[in-house]
Amino acid sequence: MEEHRLLVTGAAGFIGYHLCRRLLEEGRSVTGLDNLNPYYSVRLKEDRLALLAARPNFRFHRLDLADRAGMERLFAEERFAVVVHLAAQAGVRYSLENPHAYVEANLAGFLNVLEGCRRSEVQHLLFASSSSVYGANTLMPFSVHHNVDHPVSLYAASKKANELMAHAYSHLYGLPCTGLRFFTVYGPWGRPDMALFLFTQAILEGRPIRVFNHGRMQRDFTYIDDIIEGVVRVMGRRPTPNPAWRGDRPDPGSSYAPYRIYNIGNNRPVELERFIAVLEEVLGKKAVKEYLPLQAGDVPATYADVEDLAADVGFRPATPLETGIARFVSWYRSYYGV
Repeated sequence: MEEHRLLVTGAAGFIGYHLCRRLLEEGRSVTGLDNLNPYYSVRLKEDRLALLAARPNFRFHRLDLADRAGMERLFAEERFAVVVHLAAQAGVRYSLENPHAYVEANLAGFLNVLEGCRRSEVQHLLFASSSSVYGANTLMPFSVHHNVDHPVSLYAASKKANELMAHAYSHLYGLPCTGLRFFTVYGPWGRPDMALFLFTQAILEGRPIRVFNHGRMQRDFTYIDDIIEGVVRVMGRRPTPNPAWRGDRPDPGSSYAPYRIYNIGNNRPVELERFIAVLEEVLGKKAVKEYLPLQAGDVPATYADVEDLAADVGFRPATPLETGIARFVSWYRSYYGV
């Protein structure tokens, strides 16, 4: 078997599963890592993993990021060339209920990834950040060149911390690091805690859907295949120092170190009411809506500026909402036998 030189953490997760599948289909050998955290359905994660495990060039480690000794062993034994770090404690709202989970997975866990990469001389670390880092920012579209120092949830703060930690390692050890800010990812095999899944389930079961901020929400809904295309293209572009970077006018999106940040978003924000209308049309059933105020930790709008992504890797997400939702609903009906 070809030597496994590529690690994807969070391989049983939504984005991790799709990335592994894409890489395996391209003939790459992939080592996957996941702890099968019960934050949402472990069965769903196991079913994703089963599809990956059916391929001969996939190897899996059930391991917690916060297991320092286990992570040290993995990196010492495998000697990865590229690491795509997607594992994290997800969810803005859950970070209000269980903040310690975010410190353990997103901070201590990420430190173990960084240390593994440093000690085994990984050639490129890509890591998942989030549109949530834009926090209280209101200047649209959100640009990687904007300052993002006002997070409104601990989840967002942990993702911003990941960007800072990666930059420190890039500066200290020359570790090439690329942070990817994902914008509201949706599609087949999606997360059950996300709006599309929750809405689909409730509408089909005849239950009301909870519409926050009284429907006055905008999201840059990004289809999973577009996210994966962006990740794969950026994998092939190792960051280099920006010669124009200046300490008296620091650019948050690049550095004098081998470090870059990219947004991956559909760059077409959609009103939540429009999103629901498309879903109703695909399902052939109307939603019963329960309007509620904006939730703590949430932001009213997201909108990605993807000019840097387009300039550097020649790609900008463009899957229409109608196409993406139809594909999700088709998967949902098939998977749950609805």
